[in-house]
Amino acid sequence: MTAVKTITLDGEFQMKRGSIAAPTLAFETWGELSADAGNALLIFTGLSPSAHACSSDEDPSAGWWEDMVGPGKPVDTNRYFVICVNSLGSCFGSTGPASIDPSTGQHYRLTFPVLTIEDIANAACFVLDHLGVNRLHTVIGSSMGGMTALGFALLHPERTRRLVSISSAARSMPFSIALRSLQREMIRTDPEWKNGDYDLSGNGPISGMRLARKLGMITYRSAVEWAERFGRERATDFAEADNPFGIDFEVESYLESHANRFIGTFDANCYLYLSRAMDLFDAADQGGSLSASFSKLDLDQALIIGVETDFLFPISQQEELAMALQEHVADVQFQRMPSIQGHDSFLVDMDRFRPAIAGFF
Repeated sequence: MTAVKTITLDGEFQMKRGSIAAPTLAFETWGELSADAGNALLIFTGLSPSAHACSSDEDPSAGWWEDMVGPGKPVDTNRYFVICVNSLGSCFGSTGPASIDPSTGQHYRLTFPVLTIEDIANAACFVLDHLGVNRLHTVIGSSMGGMTALGFALLHPERTRRLVSISSAARSMPFSIALRSLQREMIRTDPEWKNGDYDLSGNGPISGMRLARKLGMITYRSAVEWAERFGRERATDFAEADNPFGIDFEVESYLESHANRFIGTFDANCYLYLSRAMDLFDAADQGGSLSASFSKLDLDQALIIGVETDFLFPISQQEELAMALQEHVADVQFQRMPSIQGHDSFLVDMDRFRPAIAGFF
């Protein structure tokens, strides 16, 4: 049982660096659209989630933001018509490198055009048109989704009144670019990647994806949490008698478990394309500087949330974004969270994040 809906665009979809024919976009919705279509919220996801943000009668399985979205929750589906779009370039229903190119009948693989955050934002407009939503109450995004939400507000200022950006930024900085570059190299140097031509129904670059996921998990959390959660506790469930450098510590066991669960759930080429899209994004590209770019915005209100222990999108970047927005948006709220869970705090520290989001709405 699934609640995922899809639309297929007619003709060519023009991207920033190329075009694709008749792409499909996957999305889910919750709640009811008001008569004036003024209660619509659009959620853009991070790199790896699908459009399934929360459960529903159609699909009762837990969504990736189950604690935040739903009836009576901070993003209240009793009040709002909530839309979540699977990113263009992903592998959960929207067209991406793992999809079939209608012009060749073959998978796109590396023939898929360079993907940008702007492409993901522009594609979402077709979902809004399909649903009869001209202007959103709010566009929301976390991590990569925050970049996409900001890009959407810049490219289509007439289509949203409010912006919520969580643990994101106006651009990627060298440290996070370096980390993601290493993740991509781990995948590309796996012999089974085969220059993107791996068997999509088979194993593919499992080793590279495992390593990339492990590095990702390290960047998503914080050293403070590792110390409190694991300390130097020894692993007891990963006995490897034939491996002299096997898993000794519980933190290693944790990373191994997460990496193994990730394998087979996400396409490697899609991961590469989406990861690079984050690095390529710079909101200043819309005007030459953040101030010039943000002068194009038509927002009534914005909420920027950052986490003190996030070293993937550091708190200084949240402050930079909030300050730049304040020049052009009348009501900008900036919330600094002392969560210890790092970048992933918006998924797990509900005691702090639920009140912040609920207060905004």
